[in-house]
Amino acid sequence: MSYQEILFPFLGGLGIFLFGMKYMGDGLQKSAGDSLREILNTFTSTPLRSVLAGLIVTAIIQSSSGTTVLTVGLVSVGFMTLRQAIGVIMGANVGTTVTAFIIGFNLSSYSLPIIGVGSILLFFSKRERVNNIGQILFGFGCLFYGLKLMGEGMAPLSQLPQFADLMVYVSHHPVLGVGIGTLLTMVLQSSSATIGILQQLYSQGSMAIESVLPILFGDNIGTTITAVIAAFGVSVAAKRTAASHVVFNLVGAIIFTILLTPFTAVVVRISTVLNLKPAMQIAVAHGLFNVSNLLIQFWFIDKIELLVRKIIPGKDKSIDFKPSNLNESIIQNSATLALNQAKIELLQMGEYVLGAFEATKAYYENQNSIDMENASQYETAINDTDNRLTEYLVQLSATELTISESHEQTMMLELTKDLERIGDHCRNIIQNLNEAIQLEKKQQAKEKKAGKVSDRDTLILYDEDVVDLFEKVLKNIRDSLIVFEQDDKEMAEHMLSREAQIDQMVKMLRKKYISIMNSGKGRAADGVLFIDTASNLERMSDRTIHIAKYVLGERYGTEEISVDQSVNPLITFQSQK
Repeated sequence: MSYQEILFPFLGGLGIFLFGMKYMGDGLQKSAGDSLREILNTFTSTPLRSVLAGLIVTAIIQSSSGTTVLTVGLVSVGFMTLRQAIGVIMGANVGTTVTAFIIGFNLSSYSLPIIGVGSILLFFSKRERVNNIGQILFGFGCLFYGLKLMGEGMAPLSQLPQFADLMVYVSHHPVLGVGIGTLLTMVLQSSSATIGILQQLYSQGSMAIESVLPILFGDNIGTTITAVIAAFGVSVAAKRTAASHVVFNLVGAIIFTILLTPFTAVVVRISTVLNLKPAMQIAVAHGLFNVSNLLIQFWFIDKIELLVRKIIPGKDKSIDFKPSNLNESIIQNSATLALNQAKIELLQMGEYVLGAFEATKAYYENQNSIDMENASQYETAINDTDNRLTEYLVQLSATELTISESHEQTMMLELTKDLERIGDHCRNIIQNLNEAIQLEKKQQAKEKKAGKVSDRDTLILYDEDVVDLFEKVLKNIRDSLIVFEQDDKEMAEHMLSREAQIDQMVKMLRKKYISIMNSGKGRAADGVLFIDTASNLERMSDRTIHIAKYVLGERYGTEEISVDQSVNPLITFQSQK
């Protein structure tokens, strides 16, 4: 048989297997909805719970890499500590063994009917739940069909003397096997694919157990590459999370490579007693390795945390977010207490909004990536709180409320959306600033190519008037939280006066932009900066005024608020900074 007859079925089978794994995992994730993130975000209060959360989520989505990437993201935005993340990663390593056991049952003979049933559910039903089940079945069938093709392609390998010599060499030099497993998993980006290949080769008699196990250990090291890639360009905490994944798997591989002989004896003994098939023997070996590694290193989570902090120095930039104040169990028992908890949560959301705005203002003034990162973290916290608080208030509305309680519930529901929109406007400003920066970079590159020297010393057109506008909107956001918390009508009146000034400032900024463009000093980037940024700031201020109007007893949009105080123009033409 030629190498082509080996390679083509193997590559095709591998492709179908990887597609099946991903497609099935996506279907499982859709079926689970937001509960996966909620499990990781909520049920990680102790190391043991963190481990269980990682195990459950990985068993659901059939991907330890997916769980690890999700964990890196949660650490990056400050919703999970490094210590919690280490526990999740340990659990994820155990959860991924489920795939090996599924493959061990060898359902290849039924792969095509399973694909057929999945296709019918996918294409002949409009119900989302049925479609998700169809996707799971289709991916499940592809997984086993891909394994079947790989097995058929690799069957002749046992007849090749070169391959037989390599496996003998690996059995005598386990470190080489660890390296092969690491590289293979890095290339395939799937530990499950590597394990599937090993199960097929071992089932065909092409490999001995002494050759399989070192490659299996290396497989766990290789799977860390996904977390490492996910940690690029994110917070120090996220990088430490990826590093802890590498440390955990690397230490485990070293320990069991040293203990290879007794570990092999245990695997052989269990396989003999239980009369396991070859593929299931590999699944048991994989599970035993990961569970044993967890039991050994679980007691050293604090030491692993200390080690990765030394490996990756630097100040942790992630923001410490407070846990939710909401308790759904009291909704039916005490509407007053539930409303009080909702108010505390709304004020906490307001603090996140304030943090997002301050980070956005700092990014405009300093153009520092850390400020942009902080703003992104706050935006995630705002959206998370918005979803949780909205659901809570909607549940509360289904109970028997007094007229006063119903009004307060409605008010908080609408103010939640006001705060969420302010967060969106912060995000818009940062996106606009980035757009202005990119436009300016292109312009300066053109000037440099033409031999011109730019007279602009910054990437963005900094202006004191825009900073002044930021300051006034910031005061309105701060005051709106005080107005809501303390029912301060006098401060609400001050906010209305300031709002009139803000509207006047925005009009003046627009005129200023036209003046700059007419003078020949402006660029396209300046329009993004002045017009869009000013508009977003104006809309943010409008959202805070809704709060002030509620406190003053007016449903916004139904009455005009008169402002007796005269407003003097506060903007004067400032030279560029």
